[in-house]
Amino acid sequence: MKIMIRRSPEGLSIYVPKKDLEEKIVESEYETLWGGWIKVANGWVFDLPEMASDTRLPITINAKRRDETGHNP
Repeated sequence: MKIMIRRSPEGLSIYVPKKDLEEKIVESEYETLWGGWIKVANGWVFDLPEMASDTRLPITINAKRRDETGHNP
């Protein structure tokens, strides 16, 4: 699923164009985001690809959304 990650005054957030959804990132596996999972305010969890820790934002990436049990569907 394509998502855009961007920095806002409130912190990091994602935008999902196909769903016209914007949510704040509330938790992440790693401080640098990349290569781990993120959780957004609506409860969705995404696995992010490996990228350099200094990757500039905003960026559009392909992320895998986990299902409700926390596993990849």
